[in-house]
Amino acid sequence: MLIFAASDKGGTGRSVTSSNVVYRSALQGNDVCYLDFDFGSPTSGAVFDLVSAERGIKGASGLHSYFQGLAAEPQRLEIWEESDRRELRGRPGGAGRMVLMPGDVDGGEFAATNEMIERCRALFLRLDEEFDLCLVDLSAGRSHALEMVLAATAHPSLQAVKCRWLIYHRWTRQHVIAASGLVYGDSGILNTGTHLGHVARDLKESLRFVHTAVVDPDSTELSGLQPQQVAWLRACDANLKELAGQLRVGRSLQLGSVPLDPVLQWREQLISDGDVLMRGIANEATRDAFETLAKKIVDDSAWEPQ
Repeated sequence: MLIFAASDKGGTGRSVTSSNVVYRSALQGNDVCYLDFDFGSPTSGAVFDLVSAERGIKGASGLHSYFQGLAAEPQRLEIWEESDRRELRGRPGGAGRMVLMPGDVDGGEFAATNEMIERCRALFLRLDEEFDLCLVDLSAGRSHALEMVLAATAHPSLQAVKCRWLIYHRWTRQHVIAASGLVYGDSGILNTGTHLGHVARDLKESLRFVHTAVVDPDSTELSGLQPQQVAWLRACDANLKELAGQLRVGRSLQLGSVPLDPVLQWREQLISDGDVLMRGIANEATRDAFETLAKKIVDDSAWEPQ
């Protein structure tokens, strides 16, 4: 299965949420691969605490080099073996593999040629055979990376491969509007994908939205706020729900939501059980949200036509 993680704006929590979902999926026993297609900023290695790949990898062996024809295969990093975070060193019993394919240090965005699209298609086919779940983290906005994967997945050879899209946005007015535009706009995913050969209905049914940094007005963590502030937050939340429904970003197409968590506001990292139960620095609700998303991604009932 191929999962494509997209967002119209930066700062949505797309990469850190996707990394945590992959982590939770591996703990659930799946062999997973995370592909860093955020070509302008290939920093996913920092989330997995891979010091050698915090800004991509050196040696012309990352995804940039692969697509440019400089490497026969992109380099793989086995996270359970190579992470510099102690909690991630050593694969837990029952867990699946967890692999990162990083970009190159100082690599930048590039427009895809037909040869690059073919390399992308071939890579997806190989990885789909090897892994239970491959998550492709795309650059924000209507990027070259997004167009490349739409072109690659429109190829007949990938029609039998299950492909799903996660559209991330923060729970704010600006981000809701941007997420809707990314999908439904004139140059959005649906129109671009259809132009490249996708069936519009099938592509639409493969899309779900993920709300991030969601503030619950009734949370005990907000108990210090004034009554007027809580009332204002509730009004904002109600207005956002109405707007999301109008822009087709609402509950019927929502796969999940991730609450605002202090840890993730300060540091983009994986939330381990130890962070919740032993250290007490992360919220249980955040960990549970990632775990639920990891299950829903592979649950066909969560993707039934709306």
